[in-house]
Amino acid sequence: MNYAFIMGSNSYIVPGNTISFTENQQPQNFLRILSTHKDTAPGEPRSILIIDAEFKDNEGHMIKLVANKAEQAPAFDIHEQPDRVHITKPNGETVLDVHQMTWNTAMALEHNIVAELEAHQPVVPIRIRGNVTLGGLHIEMDNEKLFIDADSYANSTLSGKHDLRFSHEGVLI
Repeated sequence: MNYAFIMGSNSYIVPGNTISFTENQQPQNFLRILSTHKDTAPGEPRSILIIDAEFKDNEGHMIKLVANKAEQAPAFDIHEQPDRVHITKPNGETVLDVHQMTWNTAMALEHNIVAELEAHQPVVPIRIRGNVTLGGLHIEMDNEKLFIDADSYANSTLSGKHDLRFSHEGVLI
């Protein structure tokens, strides 16, 4: 199964369920999808989006989730829905929002993204928004752009054979 990580108007389609970053020339995990949401028949166990995540917010506070549960997240709120894990500050500001999109919702995205999603089926579309620090990288993801430090990315669709990785050179797959 492929994962389409959608950040801003960009999509990165990869076979792996993990996004990492490079710190001291070593890969470190940022986000791992442990399970995805699936509608189930009545009486069957419910399948929900479950993630592991480890990062700092834009003020340097460490946040670590293991299977959607905070191991380290001082003063942050973690909101779970079957298809979403949303971490916010007490004032409601989004720190990280990981949302598994429905296929119909994903088909309403930009044409270049839709074409790649269709070409790489089956694919799980995961939209990620937030403002985080990964090692020495500042990553900001909104509905339009992806920023890695001072560089911005928009309207890009890439597919690769490796996990997605953020680095000082940009997005690697």
